[in-house]
Parts: sequence; C-alpha cells; structure tokens
Amino acid sequence: MATKKIEKIVSPKPAHFVGDGFRVHNFIPGVQGMDMKRMDPFIMLDYNSKFHFNGTDQPRGVGVHPHRGFETVTIAYKGKVQHHDSAGGGGIIGEGDVQWMTAAKGVLHKEYHEKEWAKEGGIFQMVQLWVNLPSVYKMSCPKYQAIKNSDMTKVDLGENGHIEVIAGEYQNQKGPAFTFSPVHMMNAKLKNGGKATFSFPENFNTAALVIEGSIIVNDEEKAPLNHLVVFQNEGENFTIEAAEDSIVLIISGMPLNEPIFPHGPFVMNSREEIMQAFEDFNLGRFGYLAD
Repeated sequence: MATKKIEKIVSPKPAHFVGDGFRVHNFIPGVQGMDMKRMDPFIMLDYNSKFHFNGTDQPRGVGVHPHRGFETVTIAYKGKVQHHDSAGGGGIIGEGDVQWMTAAKGVLHKEYHEKEWAKEGGIFQMVQLWVNLPSVYKMSCPKYQAIKNSDMTKVDLGENGHIEVIAGEYQNQKGPAFTFSPVHMMNAKLKNGGKATFSFPENFNTAALVIEGSIIVNDEEKAPLNHLVVFQNEGENFTIEAAEDSIVLIISGMPLNEPIFPHGPFVMNSREEIMQAFEDFNLGRFGYLAD
C-alpha cells in the first residue's frame, strides 16, 4: 500500500480564551488551508495545551450556550471538566476520559472545571473536536456518551507502547464510541523509540496532534510538541516513531461531502436551516438549563 505523505506540519496559533476556563489554540478552521471543507467531517479542533490554573472557589468554564447540527468531543489529558446539558446528559470528564455529545437537533450545555479540581488548580490540558453530522442525522435526538479511559480498547504494542482506541478501529480492534459516519479517533502512547503504523483510506481526512513529546513521521520529518501533522489525501499507510516518550492524538474521517453552512454554535447545510436554528433557540425549543 502507498504511503500517506505529510501535507504540512502546523505550529499552534496564539492561544485565546473560550470563556474563562479554556485557553486554546485553534487549528480547525483557523489555520489557513484547514477550513471545515478541507478537514470534513472535523469542523473544529481547539487544543488547550498545558496551562496552569490557580485554585479558585468559583470554577472557571463556559456558561450555558446552544449547539445544533454536529457533535462535540472533549478529550481530557490533564485536569477535570464537569458538563451539563438540557437533554439530561452530564458528568465529570476525568484525566484520560472522553465526552462525546451529539447536539443534533439542539441542546443547551455548559462546561467548566470540576469543582474539587478547581479548588486546588493545576495543569490543565484538553482537546475539543467538533464532528459534523450527516444531513440525515442533523435533526435527530441529542445523545451523550461518557467514555471512561477504562472502557477504551487498548491495543498492546509491546515495548513500543500501546494505542487507546476511542472511535473506529486499530488493527481490527474497535473503540467504544458510536459514530454517525466513519470516524477513527485514538491516542498513540509510545515509549521513546516506539513505532506504530496506521492505515486509513486515502480519501479520509487525517491528522495527528502531538500532545506529549515529539515524533518522527514516515521516518523522515519531525513533529514537535503541540504541532499538528496534516496528511495528504493520497496513500493509506503512515508511521509514527516517538523521539521521546510521546502521546499523539490520531484522527481520520470520511468526508461527508455535503454543504457546510456554519454560524456560531450552529452548523447546518443551508442558510435557511441556520435561520430556523436561531428561531427555535429563541423560542426555547432547545430546552432549559440553569446557568
């Protein structure tokens, strides 16, 4: 099988705050050449690189806000996040855990540092992805998946380390997340010198984010900490070698190839659908959630 070559290695843009609890670098769609269409079905990627928050009695975060038409996926690497939504979903996302919220026809939600963690403070590190929904599912019922690290499929690579499969599969071993279109999402936790090979269809939009350490891709190009590797849509296989103990988030998904019409917290297929989303929100059809 042909090698999936690197298109580019992207350094993190200057960080900005979302609310007062998430200090993020935006890769999708903020980086030139990485808009929603190019990275479809991944329509947003915010990365909270390691950042120290001081302790506080008032947990930091983001207040009540709406979503429609896509899914939010929050992956916790350091720190803890608490979540509530108007569809009844909620809980604590601990270190190593994932929250997969399907907003679909509409939810209100809020997310903030878990109360006890916020009191102590510490190093905080998270990824949030928005995964677009196929048009046929955009107005389906909201869904919530709390994926504990212990529930993830672990593929042992021996002395090289292991792969934690969140969604999709690695070496024919499937992860626990339900997805509405073909999506692969996994953490490669590689020891110094450890190597792993990945294989995804050439048309799948594929990227790798260096969460910890640094890596060498396809035996040729080094990707430092906090950088995103974007792959070309040619070839299927690529390799990652850890230049030191490393954690790498791998994402690969089949493009939906449908019209993308975003406006703030809503991502639909047409302007008319966006206007309907605002009307439904203003009429209280997303439910109720106390701030």
